[in-house]
Amino acid sequence: MSTYVYGIARSSHPSLPDKADGIGDPPRPVRVIRQGQLAALVSDAPDNLRPKRRDLLAHQNVLRQAGEAGSVLPLRFGGVSPDDETLAAVLAEREEHYLERLGALDGKVEYNVKASHDEESVLHRVLADDAELRSLAEANRAAGGGSHEQKIQLGERIAAAVQQREARDGDLVRATLEGLCEEASAGPQSVGWLANLSFLVNRERSADFVNAVDALRVDQPHLVLTVTGPLPPYSFVE
Repeated sequence: MSTYVYGIARSSHPSLPDKADGIGDPPRPVRVIRQGQLAALVSDAPDNLRPKRRDLLAHQNVLRQAGEAGSVLPLRFGGVSPDDETLAAVLAEREEHYLERLGALDGKVEYNVKASHDEESVLHRVLADDAELRSLAEANRAAGGGSHEQKIQLGERIAAAVQQREARDGDLVRATLEGLCEEASAGPQSVGWLANLSFLVNRERSADFVNAVDALRVDQPHLVLTVTGPLPPYSFVE
């Protein structure tokens, strides 16, 4: 049976959740593989592993329990080794690198911030910031909406202004928050988000970080900010 891996910690970690409920149905008990100065949290991997909600939560819960008492390098869901021996060999081979990463992540958690625009609010914002565009919109409105060509021209101008605003606001979110973190990492872009950023934050500064997001919401009401965290530092582990 292959070995499912949740994360890697120091072998001296004070409280690894040995025998906790892991993934699978019924849940596979979590166990610890120790190799030199490292320890891996693992369980037997179930057949036909799929990202079901119960298993995703179990994976997260094992890492949460372990992270409460010390630094853990989290693997994303689905990390599987052929067997315990292969995993132990990897721990031995990469011990120096993993110990360096554990030291860098001591006392730190991850917050993910996704930003988007409130469509109506950002429209008012770009018109307020661009007198020429505002005049064009008012002229079209006074003319009953304007001709088809004028409507297209106005729509293109507004779309371009919003796109420029997205770029500026993405930079603004990062610049506002990265002073409160140790590292920042851009996540994959997707439709609807103008920023998808992960921040490595000292646990003691978590409240300051969340307060800064709240202040940004108040200062920039056209921004919609979604914060997820504290999380294991997935985005800062190679």
